[in-house]
Formats: sequence, structure tokens, C-alpha cells
Amino acid sequence: MVSSNPSPKGMSKLRLLIVEDNKLFRQTLRESLQKSFPEIAIEEAANGVDALKRVDLFAPDLILMDIRLPGESGLGLTKKIKTIYPDIIIFALTSYDSLECREAASRYGADRYIPKDSFKRVEELIKSYFKI
Repeated sequence: MVSSNPSPKGMSKLRLLIVEDNKLFRQTLRESLQKSFPEIAIEEAANGVDALKRVDLFAPDLILMDIRLPGESGLGLTKKIKTIYPDIIIFALTSYDSLECREAASRYGADRYIPKDSFKRVEELIKSYFKI
């Protein structure tokens, strides 16, 4: 397990992990972000087990987390990751834009809540958080 997550400020590449079970959405999001931020290293995970392995090996600075995953929910996964790696930024992504979902994401430790149809919002937040 990685003992700590280095700050992106001292690194040549920001590391981003997309955790999303919908393959088409995951790939579309990755392609869009890679075009906007060619300097970012991006990896993908389709479920919670794979996501935890990638967090340990890849040490992402940012995770885009679907809150509805097969098996362990993205919310539970967010809480688990934030407990071990509190410095990782996690943006909760969902198709369900309700007050209840927003409040749950916040309770479980997500740094931001973003509806899946807001690609531009994701890009704006990445720029803001990481001064890109």
C-alpha cells in the first residue's frame, strides 16, 4: 500500500482515476479530459475492487467516482479511500442530481458533486483545484 499521496505541485503529471462501471461513459470522459489536459495521466477502474488496487498502485491525485457501482457503492468506496488517503480529491459523479444524493456524497467525504452531463464543470474544477 502506498503510504502517502504526494502533492501534484511537485510532480510533472497530475494523476487522475476514473471509477465508472459504464464503459462507454468512462472512455468518453477519459477522451474528453485527455484532449483538454494532455499532461494528465489517466487510469480507469470499472468497480470498487479494481479502484482500490489502482489507488494503491497509481496513487491518484484526483478520483472521478461514480456513486452507483456494482458491488460496493461509490459512496462507500469514497469513505474508505478518504479514510486511508485524506489528501486525494474525490469528485462524485452521478446521473441522479438530487439534494439527497448531494448530501450523501458530502457525508461520505466527496470533495465535489457533479452531474454526469457536466463535462465542462469537471474541467473547470480540475483547473481550479490543481491550478492548471
